[in-house]
Amino acid sequence: MGNVRLVKPSLAYREAYMDFYEDWLTEGVEAIVPWVVEGDPQDFEAYVAFLYAADSEEKLTDDGFVPHSTYWLINEEEEIVGAVNIRHRLNQKLLESGGHIGYGIRPSRRGRGYASVQLAEALKVVKGMGIERVLLVCDHDNEASERTIRRAGGVLESLFTTDKGEVLKRFWIDGREQAAEL
Repeated sequence: MGNVRLVKPSLAYREAYMDFYEDWLTEGVEAIVPWVVEGDPQDFEAYVAFLYAADSEEKLTDDGFVPHSTYWLINEEEEIVGAVNIRHRLNQKLLESGGHIGYGIRPSRRGRGYASVQLAEALKVVKGMGIERVLLVCDHDNEASERTIRRAGGVLESLFTTDKGEVLKRFWIDGREQAAEL
């Protein structure tokens, strides 16, 4: 798949990010994922600052949040094709319905293997943070995401129904086993 890689958000990617964001808006069928992509990037400098505003315990200002880091998946053409948000630890809400990693591929680039690459790269980042057991969550009817998670070693633990009635599948990936396979 060539030179596909995760990068940290940067002002240098403004044009590529705006194209990525517009792709989500044009599709308009589903919620934008991960949640950090929903933010309005028109003031791009402020948006990038927002992405770094909670990347450590010291920066947290809201007790409902945990430290988290965002990365963008860049393809061979230097397009942003995906985004991943990595939570450094879990609180009760994330344990039930969010997980350690939230990720999404822009609608126009799906079905090309990018989600698998993005998840594999995110798992390397998580392992580097010392997180050995990783929780991933997807909607019960999101077959593509479930396949991606299972290919990465995800084992279904349970279903969880949110207070809005949404049914989610909760998968664990054991980083020790994953490292042995890579």
